[in-house]
Amino acid sequence: MLTPFRTFLALAAATAVASPSFAQAPIPLRVTGNFSQNVKHVDGIERPFFTGLSAASGVPLAVTYNPMDVLGIQAADALRHLRSGAFDVMSVQIGMVARDDPFFEGLDLIGVSTNMDDLRKAVDAYREAFDRRLQERFGAKVVTLWPFGPQIIYCAAPIRSVDDLRGQKVRSFTPTMSALLQHLGATPVTLQFSEVYSALQRGVATCAITSATSGNTGNWPEVTTHILPLGLSGSVQGHFITLAAWRRFSPEQQAALTREFKRMEDQMWELAANANGDALSCSTGGDCRDHKRFTNTLVTVSAADQQKVNAAVSAVILPSWRDTCNRVWNQCTQVWNSTVGAARGFTIN
Repeated sequence: MLTPFRTFLALAAATAVASPSFAQAPIPLRVTGNFSQNVKHVDGIERPFFTGLSAASGVPLAVTYNPMDVLGIQAADALRHLRSGAFDVMSVQIGMVARDDPFFEGLDLIGVSTNMDDLRKAVDAYREAFDRRLQERFGAKVVTLWPFGPQIIYCAAPIRSVDDLRGQKVRSFTPTMSALLQHLGATPVTLQFSEVYSALQRGVATCAITSATSGNTGNWPEVTTHILPLGLSGSVQGHFITLAAWRRFSPEQQAALTREFKRMEDQMWELAANANGDALSCSTGGDCRDHKRFTNTLVTVSAADQQKVNAAVSAVILPSWRDTCNRVWNQCTQVWNSTVGAARGFTIN
């Protein structure tokens, strides 16, 4: 027979198992997502992912999710917000944060990886070095890396080739993109995505660069007339989590979250591979299934256009990035040559 004290202990143990109050309390996760105008990414993938992350992973979470423009956050400040601990997880436009560390732009330099297969090789090659530097310098780690898709040129004035960019004010969002535009005789105007529509409308910019999907969902063809689908880069994004937030989770929980973030990353790659063709067709009056219909003129990409971009990689892009990055970290060239360079067949001298 149990003594009264043992009976009490048995009841307490049973209650601890059965009562939710003894379960692990939800772990807070403050998430800043991508720009809300990127509807396919935010409403189609990102928001549902974070809403369902606790159930899918089995990790008790209390997620607070908002797109960065809703919070009034500048994309270029993302790494600083992570380092300060203002947010736990952020969607980061990597080219925009390169001012804080140019090494990160090495993932997706203009003209180096202009299709999704080549870009995937570059991302896979650079991921470990990228993550290591992110942890060392900003106290955060990579949980996803993915592209918007080939970055193409929208203009609010008639163009027939890249030669017509001369004299134009073109929205840019990475240092090497600006270097290419200057090489082509254009004036780069640094703008985050949420600012571009009104800039084109007011003439602050006369052309702009983004993916076909983002341009369409952002309604750019309402204020542009011509689209030159010359792929310049992939506009790689990432979701980064602070190390402080990551350490709140057990190893088993970290493994479950890693699995789920990989699932979102794969969805984003699939969107980049499959959605941009339909978006471009819809934006230029062609067959249209899943995007908004517009009637911009589709400009044919010539061999000469492609050759000009290819020539600029060795002449301008790689030397420009090398000099900027090596001033900050003298191992930039060595690491890039052994990762992205080896994967893509480039060498920085």
